[in-house]
Amino acid sequence: MDSSDRKTALQAEMLFNRLTKRYKHLKKWAARTGVNAFRLYDRDIPEIPVRLDIYNDAVCGALFERPYEKDESEEALWLNAMAEAAAHALSIPVGRIFLKIRKKQRGFNQYARQNHQNFFVDVIEHGIVFRTNLSDYLDTGLFLDRRKLRLLIRQAATRRPGVNVLNLFCYTAAFSLYAAAGGQAEVDSVDISNTYLDWAKVNFALNGLRAEALPQEALFSSSHALPPFRLIRADALRFLNEAVKRKRTWDIIILDPPTFSNSKKMFRDFDVNRDYQSLIVTCLTLLNPGGALYFSTNARRFTLADEWAGNRPENRFICRDITEQAQDDDFRGRKIPGCWVFEKAPC
Repeated sequence: MDSSDRKTALQAEMLFNRLTKRYKHLKKWAARTGVNAFRLYDRDIPEIPVRLDIYNDAVCGALFERPYEKDESEEALWLNAMAEAAAHALSIPVGRIFLKIRKKQRGFNQYARQNHQNFFVDVIEHGIVFRTNLSDYLDTGLFLDRRKLRLLIRQAATRRPGVNVLNLFCYTAAFSLYAAAGGQAEVDSVDISNTYLDWAKVNFALNGLRAEALPQEALFSSSHALPPFRLIRADALRFLNEAVKRKRTWDIIILDPPTFSNSKKMFRDFDVNRDYQSLIVTCLTLLNPGGALYFSTNARRFTLADEWAGNRPENRFICRDITEQAQDDDFRGRKIPGCWVFEKAPC
């Protein structure tokens, strides 16, 4: 065994020991809280820069691009060794462990399909079922680090009977499902991708709910009754502009945009660091008195401008940083997306 093989074997043993300890701790919490998809490991050991998430009886993870060049065949052997260590630690067949190489991405590259294996796993969060795809994309269809924020939004939606909710950049509509699960909300889910809206429809169906695809114009028309759960394919920026013109309002708005997007389907590119303030202004315009805007971003080095923080009576809203409140047990001690709630004053 050469020095490289010995090093890989040692790292595999280190990963095995770490996963064994971490899984023993987290599986009790997961069973108690009704969650079977959670973060297990995230570059805890510097020499092992992988992220591993459990999805029921399978694992999806990623090797983060190293800051130095490494032979691809050597990297593949190393990754296989880590997968085998994880399989051994978790008593999961190695064929149910999916590890990908995650490089720095911009735009929609991180959402591009990379495979067509269609390895689906249905997982549960607080009584809500989600379909995940562990094999074909860098992301699985469910962002685990938003789980506690989803729960906070469900609690807010259930406090007000007849609440209406807008979920922008909805992806596979996980936030929408939490809002709908309270049984009192109407929910509009907006995304530019037919693929993700179809996926969202599956998620609603898994929970015994029917979500219907509607053209944007139907939502803004008052000529007929609307179904309670609507899927709207639209550029979120154009949708917001149209909603302002039509004087459409909501009680809860969820704004969890991508860090950057240059999709050809959008009328211009989007950069959250550049554009978030105008987005917040528009969303607050569309918010009913007494309503709440939930804003979240995982942009690196993001800082909310000082003029938004705290109580702003002149603008009739209060902004609170709820990042710590939105951090679940499997993310303790780890950086999660920044989360804020803007609460609009009642009339």
